[in-house]
Amino acid sequence: MYYSDVEKFVEALYKQLNIQTPAELSISSIAQALNIEIIYAASVSMRIDNYIVLPNTSRQNIWQCFGHELCHYFFHEGDQRFMHSLFVDLQENQANHFAYHFCIPTFMLDQIHIENVYDILQHFPVEFSFALHRLEMYHNNHFSLYEKTASYLTG
Repeated sequence: MYYSDVEKFVEALYKQLNIQTPAELSISSIAQALNIEIIYAASVSMRIDNYIVLPNTSRQNIWQCFGHELCHYFFHEGDQRFMHSLFVDLQENQANHFAYHFCIPTFMLDQIHIENVYDILQHFPVEFSFALHRLEMYHNNHFSLYEKTASYLTG
């Protein structure tokens, strides 16, 4: 199985935190291990230094926002209010992509039997549309790998 750089980073992070299964996923334990303070607010999410502000919404939305904000924590610098809009868009797209892999890690999907979106919802605290998109990403990666292998074998 080919893992992207994001998938490799997420797997290494979780292994460093000694998290191997979906049941071990916890905002509070991850934040504590990373020395991040979590603050809950009405309906906003953002990262400021070692603080992550999460919306006081559903468990699923909070987990997804946490994954998004962790990308900013690990990879982004600066204040978006003073950045060109295209650069802000780039950072937001990167954070959205990272969140899919952080909230539903590929290495965990590889360990459990996933047939449909409901299997993901059973194991991971995410919203239906988020799980559906992640399942599509996962299947596309497997299909892409199959195509590459098949074309190599058939020449």
